Amino acid sequence: MDIKAGPLLETIDLPEDLRRLDKNRLNQVCDELRQYIIDVVSVHGGHFGASLGVVELSVALHYVYNTPYDQLVWDVGHQAYGHKILTGRRSVFHTNRKYGGLSGFPKRSESEYDTFGVGHSSTSISAALGMAMAAKHKGEKDRKAIAVIGDGALTAGMAFEAMNHAGVSDSDMLIILNDNCMSIDANVGALKEYLTDISTSHTYNRLKDDIWNALGKLPIGKTFSRDMASKLEHSIKGFINQSSNLFEAMKIRYFGPIDGHNIHKLVDTLQDLRDIHGPKILHIVTTKGKGYALAEKDQTKWHAPGLFDKVTGEIYKKTFETPQPPKYQDVFGHTIIELAEKNEKIFGVTPAMPSGCSLKFMMDKMPKRAIDVGICEQHAVTLSAGMATQGLRVFCNIYSSFMQRAFDQVVHDVAIQKLPVVLCLDRAGLVGEDGPTHHGAYDIAYFRCIPHMIISAPMNEHELRNLMYTAQLESTEMPMVIRYPRGEGVLSDWKNEMQEIPIGKGRKLRAGTDVAILSLGHTGNFAAAAIRDLRAEGLTPAHYDMRFVKPIDEELLHEVFLQYNKVVTVEDGTIIGGFGSAVLEFMASHGYKADVRMLGIPDRLVEHGSLRELHHECGYDAAGIANAVRELMKNEVKMGLTIGG
Repeated sequence: MDIKAGPLLETIDLPEDLRRLDKNRLNQVCDELRQYIIDVVSVHGGHFGASLGVVELSVALHYVYNTPYDQLVWDVGHQAYGHKILTGRRSVFHTNRKYGGLSGFPKRSESEYDTFGVGHSSTSISAALGMAMAAKHKGEKDRKAIAVIGDGALTAGMAFEAMNHAGVSDSDMLIILNDNCMSIDANVGALKEYLTDISTSHTYNRLKDDIWNALGKLPIGKTFSRDMASKLEHSIKGFINQSSNLFEAMKIRYFGPIDGHNIHKLVDTLQDLRDIHGPKILHIVTTKGKGYALAEKDQTKWHAPGLFDKVTGEIYKKTFETPQPPKYQDVFGHTIIELAEKNEKIFGVTPAMPSGCSLKFMMDKMPKRAIDVGICEQHAVTLSAGMATQGLRVFCNIYSSFMQRAFDQVVHDVAIQKLPVVLCLDRAGLVGEDGPTHHGAYDIAYFRCIPHMIISAPMNEHELRNLMYTAQLESTEMPMVIRYPRGEGVLSDWKNEMQEIPIGKGRKLRAGTDVAILSLGHTGNFAAAAIRDLRAEGLTPAHYDMRFVKPIDEELLHEVFLQYNKVVTVEDGTIIGGFGSAVLEFMASHGYKADVRMLGIPDRLVEHGSLRELHHECGYDAAGIANAVRELMKNEVKMGLTIGG
């Protein structure tokens, strides 16, 4: 489908084209840009509300600043669609998040205008500060660095660490705080209330405007210097609104709040701030989903709605004649409520992803026992550890790729103290269109090396429920990881009577000859499909669902290596240091010899695309597993070790 841009937007290929326009035409640019985003995302999918909310900001930044020489850093990147369209990618924007197309996030290898690759939140201030310090070192006095960060991302400790440094760096950088009271879900915590106090203080905003209007009428000279005006500004801020001192105390000059949808006000303000040296913050107030009424009304639903009818707002959903399996995240969300109703010690914790991980169900039903801590993965883990010291059993639900941020807390605060925190890793494995910043590729490898950890993965919904039931038992005395993938499971009748699974015990699903397939987690379903195809060809592999990487079922592995000299391991994680590596370590330590083929995520960055496309590319879908078995059978006489994937 050929989607046309508006007549004025059609003339803008790069920011230099935008900067040639008269300021009075910028409202039209914003209207056409917003409509183009709606048109393309409704047909091709992607993140939606965040980019609509910063249309005016995107236009103003590229209009005022000399990008890409001036360096613009977007936080997370959900809101960077307008930026991409204005920086030479309008004609290919329809490929956004598609296999082989544009990344859904800023990416340095994609464009010189993407100064820093982002996907996880709260990195922008640190990165922009680093750029500003480098410019100062190189004598590039005219080069500016700008970080755009949302109020949700500002809750992370890293953002405060960066501001604490920026205040004493004397570097020329601007932080733009995009305040819309939302991340993916509504923001939580004291910072949200603090920002609300600033943006709604009528006294502060009225007096600030009145005083600065008056100052504008005074002659600036020897009798009333810029230094005196600056001192008066600080006195006014301290007297009228003590809350502004949070930023001022860090020696970051605070400006705002201003309307983030007033393009002329934004341009005028940015032009003024461009000439003010040193670290400064501009607080703008915006509406996520601005310009599309339904997205403004339900901002969580329209964060990334999928395909929809832009006129009626109907979100297209697949229809099926038979009941379909639920998402793994929803199985978690409903199961934790079942467990908590019977066990008063159970709590749920998530860092700002209650909808994404489905802890929202528990938050609605048991609001005092389900906690959203904001974008604070490290705090989420150590908070859970603290609760565990008092006998509570906490299910700390964090996306696999986000858990990387809390690695030290898992080691220092959980594992060393042997605290039975349950770490539920949603989106484990490849995640699809969000690409390499979000793939949960590494958790098996980085958790395997930590003592006292139990690492498990369910093959289906029943197994997830059983593992959750096992994790909350008093007999489970170590921290336990339960990793499961993004998307749907395989069982429409998923609500089984939960049973304990012995820690470290796998299961033999199918007997066979010649080749044994050892799978971990959901990839066992790919293996089962491959076996059905292979049996039609006369090949009869055995299938073992190992369930646990650590402790690994050594009894089952002895059985495998005593009976089979050809083995295929399958996992939705990196093959370097992962489940297959654990099997090889066992084989080597016990003196077994076998021809082993390891399938999983290869030792390279896997780009974005649909899950089906990425599983096939990495060679561990059903077709890839069947091909690995066929190759092993061709080499029946040859003994050795083959690593693939």
